[in-house]
Amino acid sequence: TLEQLRDLDENSDQLNSELLDIIAETLSCEQKEITEIEPLKKGMTNRSFRFRCGEKRYIMRVPGEGTDKMINRSQEYDVYQVIGSKGICDPVRYMSKEKGYKITEFLEGARNCDAENENDVKACMKYLRNVHEQKLKVNHSFDLFEQIEKYEQYRNGEKSIYRDYEKTKEKMYELKFFVDQQEKEYTLTHIDAVPDNFLFVDDRIYLIDWEYSGMQDPHVDIAMFAIYALYEKEQIDRLIDAYFTEGCLEEVRTKIYCYIAICGFLWSNWCEYKRILGVEFGEYSLKQYRYAKEFYRLAKERMEND
Repeated sequence: TLEQLRDLDENSDQLNSELLDIIAETLSCEQKEITEIEPLKKGMTNRSFRFRCGEKRYIMRVPGEGTDKMINRSQEYDVYQVIGSKGICDPVRYMSKEKGYKITEFLEGARNCDAENENDVKACMKYLRNVHEQKLKVNHSFDLFEQIEKYEQYRNGEKSIYRDYEKTKEKMYELKFFVDQQEKEYTLTHIDAVPDNFLFVDDRIYLIDWEYSGMQDPHVDIAMFAIYALYEKEQIDRLIDAYFTEGCLEEVRTKIYCYIAICGFLWSNWCEYKRILGVEFGEYSLKQYRYAKEFYRLAKERMEND
């Protein structure tokens, strides 16, 4: 580790890496002041490590395999310019438009949302709705079907592992026809508003990791929370009710079911691309594809009964 190298020789050329240079420049310190370096759990998109400089600890994000094709870092930078002053996310100290490196302050005592804790989930949905109702805007969108096609192209002609992939894809475009007819008001939407990205610190919540975000129907965020948490239908309905405390219109619930199917299909494509890069997500990937099929059926039933 870098810590072990430093113990051997703090002047070692091996320590003069780009990452340490960025940290030292950003925090106005010398490299030898960067201590307690430890890798964090590998994320689905990025790698990160935590370190101490002076009295504070920080996290540095390093993009993972294939991320340059998935994330537009210039657009991500624009998002943080919009939300940075709103106190919505963790404090960002450095961000690179080109390479995707990011340094944030480590929030001491923080914990992730527990997707099985009803109070946690209700608090997160209340917070998420408050963010949506600020109606923040950026100059780019996150188009679900454009992303589906893009991830599919990244397979470079390699067939899907799912034998009924093409038939399932046709069904997603059926749902698109319904969704496109529904009323919706686009706003800055997180896209990756999953339980792990809600941090509870003392009496407040932060929503972190806005790298996929863009203009979209904010109800997509509800679907994304549900499918990452691997919720069953009953849990999903409770989640929707936690967001719409005044009651959810039936056509809106049907639209969210459509989003669950479409987003499940989107992330199953994402997982297939990551698999080609040598990163496996196993049961998560399979479950996302199941959401596409199961919630297509549920959404179609609701459409036919309306």
